[in-house]
Parts: sequence; structure tokens; C-alpha cells
Amino acid sequence: MRKPLITIAPMLLAALPAMAAETPLRPDQQAYRALYKEMVETDTSITTGSCTALAEKIEGHLRGAGFTSAELHRFAVPEFPKEGGIVVILPGTSKAARPILLLGHLDVVVAKREDWTRDPYAFIEEGGYFYGRGVADMKAMDAIWVDMLMRWRKAGKAPKRTIKLALTCGEETSTAFNGAKWLSENRRELIDAEFALNEGGSGRTDKPLEDGGRVVVQTIHVGEKTPVNYRIEATNPGGHSSTPVKDNAIYALADALARLRDFDFPVMLNDTTRAFFAKAGAARSDAMGKAMVAIAANPADDAARAVLDTDRSFHSMLRTTCVATLIDGGHANNALPQRAGANINCRIFPGVSAEDVRKALETVIADPRMTVVRTDNRGPDAKAPPLDPKIIGPAEKLVAKYYPGVPMVPVMSTGATDGVFLSAAGIPSYGPPGMFGNPDGGGTHGLNERISVKAVYTGRDLLTELVTVLAF
Repeated sequence: MRKPLITIAPMLLAALPAMAAETPLRPDQQAYRALYKEMVETDTSITTGSCTALAEKIEGHLRGAGFTSAELHRFAVPEFPKEGGIVVILPGTSKAARPILLLGHLDVVVAKREDWTRDPYAFIEEGGYFYGRGVADMKAMDAIWVDMLMRWRKAGKAPKRTIKLALTCGEETSTAFNGAKWLSENRRELIDAEFALNEGGSGRTDKPLEDGGRVVVQTIHVGEKTPVNYRIEATNPGGHSSTPVKDNAIYALADALARLRDFDFPVMLNDTTRAFFAKAGAARSDAMGKAMVAIAANPADDAARAVLDTDRSFHSMLRTTCVATLIDGGHANNALPQRAGANINCRIFPGVSAEDVRKALETVIADPRMTVVRTDNRGPDAKAPPLDPKIIGPAEKLVAKYYPGVPMVPVMSTGATDGVFLSAAGIPSYGPPGMFGNPDGGGTHGLNERISVKAVYTGRDLLTELVTVLAF
């Protein structure tokens, strides 16, 4: 799932050269590329694809690498036969060390051929980029996880910790079967781990690579907000439009939306966001950087808050947010409306309950004629994982190795991942650094999705080394 861009520039940092001269792929990179290509070219969208079909192909590769039936666990439910997944277990040698879980989603956002410049389900390398639906979100990482387990099994390497890999479906939609949710609720023992590595971390360039861009930051994803939708609705007896009155459902809704527009939830910080603002702010020399450092030291600093609120990403990171996204009302051109409503999409700060936010919306709207009802239940309320030094420390060292001079900062996603289901089950989830993208987001969830070839191969090496440090 696409995560909102974090504004870091202008950072005055040393960084990698934008593009290195092309070199021939190593044999292990060639094998990885073939696996990656197969994943991208297997349509796993909710409308025309099948995660189950891709899970079957992955199982075949793992069996070919030497994994046994006892180590491979396919799963699906009868109601959603195309949305199955697979769990793989590489046993460790230590009975005392708890397992590590690697998590990835196989499904992708729907892509229509007529909208894209290239076939979205063809894996194309062009101009230093890989193109195709899922090349960034998140089949590059899926392939990295599968590839590393296959290489270690073929080489006869056994980790100290057991390494588990869960590849699931349903992350990109809230209307179908979610494999991570199902595993956490029905096969908790299968994915039991001390912690999980998931999507969410990444790097950013200051401008596109082809324009001389350089990587200026790497992030590690530590926590996320809870996405919740509410419906606010006004009802009214209505009547004939030839005799209007001021008591009108549409007017009541408009007044409620205006009050919501003008309302901000209070500033909140946790360990992750405090560290983010302090570290990222210290790397800047402008007023925004000073405000970032100030808010980290004192969340009640109104002057710093006012500066940060001018940046939409920072505004969102500082609090729960709620925004109107859909609206409907009325039933005839010549009738006073009997009903008018709107969808309010909220991104709730970790530790705040959805019910508390619903009550806050009632208070802000301040109209007893209006109702506020939660309309979905994607999953549990988000919990913020700890900034665990045994994960943060190795990640920082590897960023320094692969991206010299580039800082790694912890970040709380204002979007959502399947990590929320793991955290609710007692498995803290982290999105490690490694790959990187351009400031434009690379078409993730949109048209012509792409990711830098250099980002993928560098990220593969970094992530493989990170899991090696954590597990071996």
C-alpha cells in the first residue's frame, strides 16, 4: 500500500552518486531478476488476478530449492479461492532464540492496460527503471524474501533463529479476504515470532535519478496510523421545494463539514515521531528544521506547530486527521432533501481508539440532528512498536555501508500496512530501509509504476545482509 511521501529536503547531506555505470549482473542477481519478473507478470489484482496462482508458483520454486512439505504451508478459504497465500519456514538451530517473521503481500492495485504507457503486467526494464504493476509495491521485496531463503537452503545454511516468511493477499483492499489478518486470528502459532520485517521503510532521492538525483534519506518504518471510515448523516422530513425552510439536511451537513474542516486534533508524539522530528530536523538549516527540533523537545510549542502545519505530511504525522472524502444527499430535483451524508476518512494516531475519535467528531459537529457511525472495521487499533536497538542498530550500520553519508530516520506511516494485524497479535512489525524512490512516488498505486534498477539490487543486498545479521 502506498505510503504518503515524507518531506525531508532540503537536507545538506552527502549522498550516493545518482547512477553508476551499468555492470553485468552476477549469477545470483540473474536468478533473482527472473523470479521478480515472474511475480510481476503474474496478475494478482482483485479483479482479474489470483494471489493463489502466484503462491503456487512460489511453492514450486521453494520445493525446487529443497524445502519440504512440512516447511511449506499454503492457505486459503473457500469463499475467496483466488486470495490464498503461503507460509514458509526455514528452521533455526537455537531453541532459545525466537523466530523472525518476514511479511509481504502478493496482491497489487488494479491496473488497466488502456491507461498505461506500457502493459502493466509485463516486466519491462527501460532507462534504468523496472516498470510494471507491483514492481515497487511490493513484489521487489517479496522476491527478495523468497530469493534469500532459496539461496540459503540450496547452500545448506541454517540460521540461529528460525526464519518464517508469510506471503499474503488482501492488503490492497478492505473488501475481501486479508491473509495477514486471517493468519493472526486463525494460525497464530504458524507465524509466531519475536518481531517481523515488513514493507514501509525506504529511501528518497532529492529529485529523479535521471535529473541527477541523489538519495538523501533512508527510513525505517516503526508504527502506523489506524485507517477508519465514519458516516455523518443528517435527516429531515423534507417537503416540496417550492416552500423551502432553513431546516435543511444538506445545509446541516454543509455546516458540519465546515466545522470539521476548521478543526485539528491535538498534537501527539510517540517515541518514533519524536525521534523523526529531532533527527530529520537537525539535518536541515531552514525554519522548518528548527521547528521540527523544537516540537520534538516540546509538543506544546505553538509557534513550532504553526510552521510544521504548513507541510501536509508533517501536519498529518503530528495528530489524528479526519477528512471528508465522499458526499451524497437529496432524492429529487423538486424536493427538500430528507437525507444528506458524507464519508469521513480518519487516520488515527497510535494509542487512540476509534470510538474516542467518533465521540470527538460528534463534539466537533455539535448538532444533535446529525449521526456519526463507524462504517468499516479493517482491523485492530494500531499500536506503536518500540524503537528496538537490536533492530534499529544493525539497520543504521547497513545504511551507512550501502548509502554513505545518508541518515536513517524512524518514521511512523500515515498510511496503513498489514503490520497492524501482527502488532495486535503481539508481533511488533518494522519496515526496514534498503530500496529508494523518487519524490514523485514512482506511480505506486497509479499509472506506469516504476522503481530504479539500482534501488532494487542495492536494496536486495542490504536486506539480505540485515536478515543475516538478525538471524544467523
